[in-house]
Order: sequence, then C-alpha cells, then structure tokens
Amino acid sequence: MFKKILIANRGEIALRVIRTARELGVKTVVVYSTADEKSLPVLLADESVCVGPPASNQSYLNIPNILSAALMTGAEGIHPGYGFMAENPDFAEMCREHGIVFIGPTPESMRALGSKAGGREIAAASNVPVVPGTGVLEDVDAALLAAKQIGYPVLLKASAGGGGRGQKVIRTQEELAKGFAQAQEEARLYFGDPAIIMEKFLEEFRHVEVQVMGDGNGHVIHIGERDCSIQRRNQKLIEEAPSTLPDTLRQEILDAGVRLARHVNYAGAGTLEFIVDRDGNYYFMEMNTRIQVEHCVSEMISGLDFVKLQLEIASGHGLALQQEDVKLQGHSIECRLNAEDPDKDFRPAAGKIDDVHFAGGPGVRVDSHCYSGYVIPPHYDSLIGKLIVHHDDREQAITRMKRALEETVIQGPKTTIPLYVKIMDNPFYKRGAVMTNFLKTRMEM
Repeated sequence: MFKKILIANRGEIALRVIRTARELGVKTVVVYSTADEKSLPVLLADESVCVGPPASNQSYLNIPNILSAALMTGAEGIHPGYGFMAENPDFAEMCREHGIVFIGPTPESMRALGSKAGGREIAAASNVPVVPGTGVLEDVDAALLAAKQIGYPVLLKASAGGGGRGQKVIRTQEELAKGFAQAQEEARLYFGDPAIIMEKFLEEFRHVEVQVMGDGNGHVIHIGERDCSIQRRNQKLIEEAPSTLPDTLRQEILDAGVRLARHVNYAGAGTLEFIVDRDGNYYFMEMNTRIQVEHCVSEMISGLDFVKLQLEIASGHGLALQQEDVKLQGHSIECRLNAEDPDKDFRPAAGKIDDVHFAGGPGVRVDSHCYSGYVIPPHYDSLIGKLIVHHDDREQAITRMKRALEETVIQGPKTTIPLYVKIMDNPFYKRGAVMTNFLKTRMEM
C-alpha cells in the first residue's frame, strides 16, 4: 500500500479520498487554489500545497505545479478524483514518466475510451449496442449527409466531451447548417478539441450506468447499476441504485458493461453509461474512466469502499473480489446538494453559508466539504455536498430521503433541496417512471 498520496482535486471528493486514506494509514497531500485555502480538505489533510490562483487552468489544471507538489512532498501516487485531471491521459502519462502512480486507468485505456468516437468503436468490437450515429464528422456537408441517413432530430456531441457539456439537439436541416460550426467552437472552448460526432436524438430515455472495477489484467467485475435519469441540462441531480429495470434487461446491461471494460483490460474504477428507451432497447453512450460523483449509492448497497479498491489496485495488490463476492442489498438514493436556485433556471448561488445542519439517523450519509461560515467560491462547480440514504426497498428509501431533506438546513445560498422534496412526493417518481426529461414533463416548475 502507498505511504503517501497526493489528491489533485477539491471539495467533497478530496475529503472523501482523505477519509479512506486515513483509515488505511496513508498520508495525504492536498493541492489547492487560493480560493480554497480554508476548505475542509486543506484543513484535514496531512499536508497541503497551494498550486495557483482561483482559475482552474492556473491551479487544478496546472500540470507542472501539481507534479511539482507531488515530487516535493514525496507522494507515491496521485488520486485525481473526478473532473479536472481525472480523465486526462497526458497527465496520467506524465505521472508515469516521473515515477508517480496515477490512481486510475492507464493512459492507453483513457485514450481509447476518452473520446466518444473511440468509445463507439470499442463498443462495436465488444458486441455492445450503440445509438445510431457517426464517428468524427469532418465538416458540415458530412454532417448534413449523416443527418439525412439517421433522421432528425439528431444530437451533436463533442467527441472529447463529458459531464453533459458540449451537446446540441438539432431538429432541422437549417439548424444543422447554422449550428455545426458553433458546436465545433464550443467543443474547442470546453475541451480543447473541436471534434464532433452525431447520434440519433431520443426524446425520452432513461440514463442507466454500470459500475465496474478491473485489475488491468482482464479481471473485471460489476458492482450493480445506477439510474441517473433525473437531470437538468444533461447534468445529473438524483441517482439511485439499483434501477427499476426488469431483471432480464438489467443483467443484459451489466454483462455488456463488463464485456466492454474487459475488452480494454480496464484497471480501477469506471462507469459505463447507457441509454434505455421506452421499448427496453439499450445503447452504450460512453465510459467515464474515473470514480463518479454518484459512486456513493453503489457503495451503500454493496458495503464496499470504492476508494479503498482504487488504492489497492493502483498500489499493486490487484482486485481480490470475484463477482460472486459482490452482494447487493436494499436501495439507495443520492441527492446532489447544489448551491443553485431552481426557480431561476438553476442559477449558481455562491457566497457564505451562514449556518448548516446536515441530516443524520439510520441509513443516512452526507458527503460534504461545507461548514458554517464556509464561503462557496464562484469559480467551480456548484456541488456543495451529497445526501445519500439507504433502506430495505425503494419505497422506504424515498420516505427516508424526504425526511433527511427536510431535516437538512443550509442558510445563506439558495440550494436544490426544496426541489428534491417535491420530487420525492411526485407520483411519477414514486412509481419509477423517470426519464431524462422528467423535470420538463413530469414536474410543475
């Protein structure tokens, strides 16, 4: 096992890694920007190193400064969390060149799976169905021809994209002619890569993902699936495990996820995302080669510590778990606590938290880096915490989540908590009738 690791991230995921590392006797180093100087990860880590000003490209995306911090403090490995450097194969390769273990998949796996175009090719080679679509489109003429063959509406997607960003729904030929160059420019600005692919746009579908762990030598297991259909602007709000899919369909998707991850000898934690349409057809969308925000619900139903498994695999201990060792019990729901105003199109609400009280009691977990007096910086994602519950079945988990939400108090910024209380009471949600357009079609906003 490692003696010391550096955490190249911030917020709740940095704190999450610190907690597991401490239980394993592993020392931690946290890098931070000047905006995060008084954050909990910085206060709780064994060491902390400032790597730049608030702007991400000068701090949390500053590869030379992060590597220098790791070398200066003697860190043997770097845990990237999610976002920032987590899916950057160049960063993983530079870690390897400097004798530092990147706690995640190999650069080769990330490059193969990191683009949506590459992921589609690997899925096809693994006999995993994909949404009708294309590889990288060279120009608008190629896009117009592809759209005519696929049929409108279509979805333009940044090949290097993720997190719901870099996507544009196109409903007519005129929209495509005008919007293709704009989509390329947005992709370049967001991800540094203008490559665009096209897929058939499905109006209503469920977003279901498979959690996998691999040892890098062909041994891959799944730890169940999650439903992440409650979203706004293609970004997740509520996740739960397991999904409410029929058992046969669930098993098909789980098998497909393992098959694809095994095809690339995947190492570490990864998530394969699927679309499931109203007729029960499923299609591979992309693979996230990192730990997910919503890993907590899978931990709750499995009793496993995913960060511990990541550290064991990366430190050379391999993956001792066999598929039959994974026992999934009960139902878990996670609500992302975002500093946003749902009544104003989810406008971010940075600022000082005057007071905070998180829920407790049986089956309740809170992952948050916030405290009374903490100032939410405006420079980063609006996620300030996650409220997770577990109970014997879905109905009881919903009841517990509503209780926990009503018990949680965050004074100061607007948050998404009131919206989640309404969702827990929504009859469509209660019976599992969830699609990615849930907020538009099944909620009065």
